[in-house]
Amino acid sequence: MTDGPVCLTLIAARSLRDELFDYLTERSDLVPGFTASEAAGHGPNVELHSAAERVKGYADQVLVRMILKQADATQLLADMKTAFAGSRLTYWIMPVTEFGLIDDRAQSATMGQA
Repeated sequence: MTDGPVCLTLIAARSLRDELFDYLTERSDLVPGFTASEAAGHGPNVELHSAAERVKGYADQVLVRMILKQADATQLLADMKTAFAGSRLTYWIMPVTEFGLIDDRAQSATMGQA
């Protein structure tokens, strides 16, 4: 097993959003940052908690993605299995072949000095 970068994706009920965001923010030792978006959960294993969700036919969820080292993702998941026991959080891990930032600010600053 390598310790290259991976993308950890979490899907949780929208009611867990604030608790999940707080937890991930507090785990800055493992999580350098994350991106979240709203999601609509469909399928036989998705629980529809409210009357509104039953009428719509999908669950209101939050989707969170983060790029981590494999070892950090493994540790975070182990810790979350205790912290979020019974929450039905869904997750998966995928390898990341490349990760970076496209930013021309540094290049612009040096070009102005020439």
